[in-house]
Amino acid sequence: MSSTTLARPIVEAGALWSATATEAQVESTVSALREHGFDVHVVDDAAAAREAVLALIPDGAEVHHASSTTLDEIGVTAEINHSGRYDAVRPRMFSMDRTTQGAEIRKLTSAPAYMLGSVHAVTETGSLVTASMSGSQLGPYASGAGRVIIVAGTNKIVSDLDEAFRRIDEHSLPLEDARARVAYGMGSLVGKLLVVNQEATPGRTTVILVRESLGY
Repeated sequence: MSSTTLARPIVEAGALWSATATEAQVESTVSALREHGFDVHVVDDAAAAREAVLALIPDGAEVHHASSTTLDEIGVTAEINHSGRYDAVRPRMFSMDRTTQGAEIRKLTSAPAYMLGSVHAVTETGSLVTASMSGSQLGPYASGAGRVIIVAGTNKIVSDLDEAFRRIDEHSLPLEDARARVAYGMGSLVGKLLVVNQEATPGRTTVILVRESLGY
C-alpha cells in the first residue's frame, strides 16, 4: 500500500480514526459522491439519521440490513425488526433452518427490495469501502438489492483508497475482532473487500452522512 497524506493530524490511531471530519472534508466528499451517482444527505446527529433512513422506506417494504453498529446506534435496527411496519428479512432468516433451507436463505438475503447498512470508509474522492469476513452484505450493496441506504458518521471520511484500507486494518478490524470474540467465540478477518466507485442506477444508493462519530 502506498504512502498517503492523512486528512487529519497524525495522532494516536484510535483517536485519528474516530475523529469527525471537518466541514470542508464533508463538502468535498458530498460533491464527489454525487458526481459518482450517489444520492447524499448530511444530517447533524443520530436522531436525524434515523428519521432520514425511515423516510426513505415505505411501510410494508421488504427490508434487510447488515450487521451494523452504526444502525444499532441510531435505532434503525430495532425499528426495522420489531416495529411491525416492515417486511423484515433478518427475523425471517433467523427463523429458517440453515441446513435444510440454505438455498432459500441465500436467495432471500441476496436481493432484498431495500438493503441498509454502513461502510468502513467513505473517501473524499467519492468511493464507498466495506470490509467483511463472509461477504454476506457485499452482494446486496453492489447489485443485488433494489435500493441501498448507507449510513456513516463523518469519522469514516478519509482522503483516498489508501487511507481507507489503512483505516480498516488499523481501526475497524481490531474492534470487530474484539466484538466477534465476545459475541461468537472467534475472531474476525478481512475476507472480502468491496469498493464502490460509481452507482450506475440513478437513485439506487443513498448515503446518509452524520456529523457524529458512529460505528467503526
